[in-house]
Amino acid sequence: MREPFHDIVMQISAIVLGKEDQIRLALACLFARGHLLIEDIPGIGKTTLAKALSKCLGLQFRRAQFTSDMLPGDILGTSIFDQKQSVFLFHPGPIFTQVLLADEINRATPKTQSALLEAMEEQQVTIEGETRGLESPFFVIATQNPLEQYGTFPLPESQLDRFLMRIELGYPDRMAEKKLLKSENIKDLLTDMSACIMSENVLEIQQRIGGVHISDALLNYIQDILAFTRTSSHFHMGLSPRAGMAITQAARSWSYISGRDYVLPEDVQQIMPWVVGHRLRSKEDLEEIPRQRLTTILSEVPIP
Repeated sequence: MREPFHDIVMQISAIVLGKEDQIRLALACLFARGHLLIEDIPGIGKTTLAKALSKCLGLQFRRAQFTSDMLPGDILGTSIFDQKQSVFLFHPGPIFTQVLLADEINRATPKTQSALLEAMEEQQVTIEGETRGLESPFFVIATQNPLEQYGTFPLPESQLDRFLMRIELGYPDRMAEKKLLKSENIKDLLTDMSACIMSENVLEIQQRIGGVHISDALLNYIQDILAFTRTSSHFHMGLSPRAGMAITQAARSWSYISGRDYVLPEDVQQIMPWVVGHRLRSKEDLEEIPRQRLTTILSEVPIP
């Protein structure tokens, strides 16, 4: 069970150097039917990771560069009158794909950001009163610049909650960076990349994730984590039931790509900071919780 995932990670790691943990998290997010938010400075490799992931999994890929003047129709599509046929013809936007890279999503206005809400939650969009289904699988990878950079609009809580995970790539270590400086053109490497599996295999894996066993004791453990955030003095607001479902599904996916059909407490602990980090705020200043403080949740809640 583990072998194909190892091959996928190794192939993507040949292009996105020194980021094996983040690649595994991105895979776990996709197979759990979630969406991924990557927050980091420009030039770290966020776009390259999205392209390599879609190419390796045999999925259709489209990119939307978010800007302050972008409108919802630029993402969803619009109807244009065809003079020859005397009818309005719908021209689909970039959201009609399997992997959508919403690049620099927080540079767009909240109105444009909200155009993704229905798509991410329902895998459909409503345009001009008509509901249109999206491709399967459908996976949004959104990149976000740090909020202190000029010209950004913070994502509202309702939008953040649609992302199963939020990760950071960070700078590569010295050895990986040197290898990157000596490597060939990244565009050529992406072009020559072959698919490890196909889109129908991705759908099969997503279906199998739901069958991964998680014991009542571990479900109680996840509920204890939720309860701790709701009663602790550290957090402005506790985790919602949707966050609990996200932890459960992400833990199932992580255990599956690790070669098991059952969830261990270590799976929950491994994915928990990436699932809840963007959902919690400090009670004192409503700022995001530092990642090191998230580990206090794991130290305070007893392991079954």
